[in-house]
Amino acid sequence: MKIAVASDNKMVSGHFGHCEGFSVYEVADSKILKNEFIQNPGHKPGYLPVFLKEHNVDVIIAGGMGGTAQDLFRENDIEVVVGASGLADKSVENYIKGNLKSTNSVCTEHAHEGNCNG
Repeated sequence: MKIAVASDNKMVSGHFGHCEGFSVYEVADSKILKNEFIQNPGHKPGYLPVFLKEHNVDVIIAGGMGGTAQDLFRENDIEVVVGASGLADKSVENYIKGNLKSTNSVCTEHAHEGNCNG
């Protein structure tokens, strides 16, 4: 399984589309085997779900995300977990343990690059 975390400087990004990049974790038997950082190729409508699918991602974790993006991730068979915050590593560990659940909140403000996970 591959879990991607929209991240800024090792922290969960408030909005996945404006993050520095994606911390991608390869997980097996409830353990993180390796992780890598993939630079955000740019925020273009509909592109990032396909981009992450091409990297074989199964789960995306972010602070906030718009409704259209969430739908596109689901159409690409990628589970969406929004409402996360803190260190990316810790979010993945919590997800693996079953302690990180999506708030299912939808970010509707796109005029900023700050947090929209309220």
